[in-house]
Amino acid sequence: MTAAVSAREALALVTDDFTELPAAAGPGGDGPIDWPGYGRARAAAAARSGEDESVVCGTGTVGGTRTVLVSFEFGYLGGSIGEGTGDRVAAAHAHARAHRLPVTVLLATGGSRMHEGMRALVQLQRLAGESARTRAAGLPQLAVLRDPTTGGGWATLGAGSDVVLALPGAQVGFAGSRVRPRDADPAAHTAESQLAHGHVDAVVPAAELREVLGRWLSLLTRPAEGPVPPPYALGATEPAASGRDAVARARRPERPRADRYLAEVFTERAELSGDRVGGTDPGTRCGFGRLPDGRTVAYAAQCGTATRPAGFRTAARLVRLAGRLGIPVLTLIDTPGAANDAEAERAGAGPAIAELFGAVAEAPVPVTALLVGEGGSGGALALAAPGNTWATPDSYFSVIAPELATAILKRAPEDADATADDLRLRPDDLVALGVVRGVVGARPAPEGGRADG
Repeated sequence: MTAAVSAREALALVTDDFTELPAAAGPGGDGPIDWPGYGRARAAAAARSGEDESVVCGTGTVGGTRTVLVSFEFGYLGGSIGEGTGDRVAAAHAHARAHRLPVTVLLATGGSRMHEGMRALVQLQRLAGESARTRAAGLPQLAVLRDPTTGGGWATLGAGSDVVLALPGAQVGFAGSRVRPRDADPAAHTAESQLAHGHVDAVVPAAELREVLGRWLSLLTRPAEGPVPPPYALGATEPAASGRDAVARARRPERPRADRYLAEVFTERAELSGDRVGGTDPGTRCGFGRLPDGRTVAYAAQCGTATRPAGFRTAARLVRLAGRLGIPVLTLIDTPGAANDAEAERAGAGPAIAELFGAVAEAPVPVTALLVGEGGSGGALALAAPGNTWATPDSYFSVIAPELATAILKRAPEDADATADDLRLRPDDLVALGVVRGVVGARPAPEGGRADG
């Protein structure tokens, strides 16, 4: 899907049906600032595109979920945003709030409409306000970035959405091609670059867009009820004999990792990507998953690597979004600790961890945490749920790694095993200390009961 695809063709690509909302007439004549020839330009744009404004708004069904749709018509004055655009988008958001529907925007815009001057530019505040009211109402907002998505459209309806998908090769950026510095790298203004830098969740081929968008809409509108039960253990089931044994188990390469637990818990998943401030962390998985009963749970999972600042910020983004949508959260803890290199410090490791601590503490939905491997200091604790954290038998949680504690205490390196015992980091120790609620067991045989603590 490119700029040559009309607003209605874009709608037909993703919807099973579409009903247009009533639309008010746009400004007459040469508009609010009497731009010479504006009336003629609008008439010519309408003749070319078949539309009388830069957006088509209505309701439709995408993959079985009803949603309000806002589709931009790039053929109408470059999909530019004017007062008429603002009127229609505001009415679409009001309809979504009145009928408790998610909002999906199919963007293709060059930005604000010059022909209406500042009256056009202030529509960005209006769009941001409508989006904020819809957000406060607990309704999800999704954006699909077509080619091009630039200027204020990207900076409001695009980047301001909860989930941002983009089509391959789409031009995406605040600066359009005609206003960038001459030496600007064009590759920086692409959907793929925005994905790599944490501003887009996925680049989706047009042929897959209906399925992917439908999955997201379904997941974000069917929350599970109550706290998520901790998953069953997929690895060792017997208690660790010592602190040294607990650490060794958690560090085994073959130990079950987050991906195995996520595959065991969910029948279907959709992942968020990026912290929205320029970073991604491949060692952190965040998204929404479908339980066997069809309901949705949000998840944030560490994958055994040192967690980068972007990973903490992405997890905080996930927890806040789940809280607004009323979706319970499951976290899987598995990290030797927060990344502590110079790059991590420059990226704000401390503020990122603080952000996640705050998001979990303030979450209006139940959060369940399961320690599935290494629990290294504050970088692991940031994903723990106060009062509802569990542990698998092949895990440990410690204020600091035994080797580092040994060095700080000026003990001999060979004393690391004894230090591990002194730290009382075994799962059973954590239960006795009141740090975790219990140690989960393996899934019982069909006729048995659950052994999880």
